[in-house]
Amino acid sequence: MIKKVLIVDDSTSWTVFHENNVDEVFLELGIDDYEVNMASTARDGYDFVMENNNVPYDLIISDLQMEEDFSPKYAGEWFVEQVRTLKNYDNTRILICSGCYNIKQIAESLAVNYIPKRKAITDISSYKSEIISLLKQSVNN
Repeated sequence: MIKKVLIVDDSTSWTVFHENNVDEVFLELGIDDYEVNMASTARDGYDFVMENNNVPYDLIISDLQMEEDFSPKYAGEWFVEQVRTLKNYDNTRILICSGCYNIKQIAESLAVNYIPKRKAITDISSYKSEIISLLKQSVNN
């Protein structure tokens, strides 16, 4: 079965960073049957999730700080909360990758994994290891 990843980030350079690393991870794992979708806003990410509700994503990588429509919450926080309400996404792994100062508290409150952007960019092996671990945990093999 195809592996599916959704990347949600308003920064083109970060979207490319995530996509390149996800491609490398799949290559390292010997998986060539995969799909990566990208959204630049939390709302677009949510639309992708809803369009793929019957065959959900295995992994979602999301920024926190995107559009400001969801104040006092971050857009990424709103997005993850919405995904968590969908039964078909119970087994989807979520990784928050953000430069937000309170990323740890938000990730823990949402019960998702996280990696600060500065760590992802300076310790790519840890970042890739996190992606591999989450993909292996996903049930949608």
